[in-house]
Amino acid sequence: MFNLKDKVAGIIFLFGSLYYMIAEAVSATFFNASLLNTYVFHTISELGIPNINSPLFWLMNSAFIIIGLSLIFGNLYKFKDYIIKNKLIFYILTFITSIGVIIVALIHGGNPLTSGYHTLGAVMAILGGNILLVLTSRSMDNFETYQKITLILGIIGLIVFWIMFFNMKSIYMPVFERLSVYTLIVWSFVTGFWMVTKNYKYFIG
Repeated sequence: MFNLKDKVAGIIFLFGSLYYMIAEAVSATFFNASLLNTYVFHTISELGIPNINSPLFWLMNSAFIIIGLSLIFGNLYKFKDYIIKNKLIFYILTFITSIGVIIVALIHGGNPLTSGYHTLGAVMAILGGNILLVLTSRSMDNFETYQKITLILGIIGLIVFWIMFFNMKSIYMPVFERLSVYTLIVWSFVTGFWMVTKNYKYFIG
């Protein structure tokens, strides 16, 4: 049965995730370092700082905002209908994650006066987002392929977040940061695909 709200929310999830990955890749390409070094040794937040190192800082920040807005819209417009328990916590985590990533876009790191707020936003987005995935996977009426993928992504994200937390001075900290963020981005893409193609039993499980 065709469900327009599923398709609309799914397209929003897909758009948000794809825009984010493309925007980061383009921003990293123009960053003041090689592409490999940028991804390995420079954090995502550095791509959003308005300075000479990141001429496309505005593009990276727009990606933060879009992924945050797509999460709020997708979850509240339709995805909430698939949450059969823990709905209040689901709403709270959705807002924490979305507001956190938007804070990251609007309040930049690298400034002693604002870096604390930026870090708070990053923790809200990364920790809140991965907890949201774990909660979501166990709050739906089934526990099949999609829910298992969601749970695995959330667990991976939480593990990598804590590895990053205890290795903040490591030169490879940006790698841990990206992995803990990408779980939410991948989930957004998977969720968009799931919602757009919900009638296909091979993916529903």
